[in-house]
Amino acid sequence: MEKKIFSYGASPYKVRAEVRSVGSDLLVVIHGGSNLHIGSVAVAHPRPSLKDKKQVSSTASLYNFLGHKDGVVAQKVSETLSAALNRNVVVVAGIHVDRITQKGIEKIFENCDRLAQKIYKSLKL
Repeated sequence: MEKKIFSYGASPYKVRAEVRSVGSDLLVVIHGGSNLHIGSVAVAHPRPSLKDKKQVSSTASLYNFLGHKDGVVAQKVSETLSAALNRNVVVVAGIHVDRITQKGIEKIFENCDRLAQKIYKSLKL
């Protein structure tokens, strides 16, 4: 698959994703705000759910660069896509909005959830 580009939301909380298949695995780079960077990396792999072995869930390992809090987004998106698509997923995230408020952070999280839904729907076809 060639690289696909997705976006969700409005400035300053707009988030974008570049998505590429790497064999049967998936690489997702999420960025937004004013300063492109790599803040966190999450690596997720699918597994049987601990509550219902017939369901697919996912577990992620996370690395945050010093001072970065992009891990919340990287981990959630990687686990969501890995479980939904039953694929290994690596998410690299770097989102920076100057002087962001708690409401702004919540909006970024919401926009990233919607972004993950768009990616899933596109790849599930």
